[in-house]
Amino acid sequence: MTREEMLAYCLAKPGAWLDRPWEGDEVVKVGSRIFAFLGSPDGQPRVGVKCGPDRDVADEWLHRFPDDATASPYIGRSGWNTLRLDGGIGDEELTDAVDGSYDAVVAKLPKRERPTA
Repeated sequence: MTREEMLAYCLAKPGAWLDRPWEGDEVVKVGSRIFAFLGSPDGQPRVGVKCGPDRDVADEWLHRFPDDATASPYIGRSGWNTLRLDGGIGDEELTDAVDGSYDAVVAKLPKRERPTA
């Protein structure tokens, strides 16, 4: 999956919008919260998503894809992983990870910020 395809997938989610809170980084938000980090600091396209409610659940990704999944810096302890887009993780699994991240973030949003669609 390319970075552009992943960005388009993320932006197709109800209420999703693109933000650039830091120079050179793009994130996709729903309401006021991030559900996907899109970046490639080392030149490899990646997406950062919430892969579980805690580190133990998110670690399943690291065990399944040791070459293509890492705990996200700073927020990894909260269940966030960085997944390589052009590696061994299939497109369907990548989009499932984004779906899970989106759903987890929407569930924690105040009702006034939740998308209606």
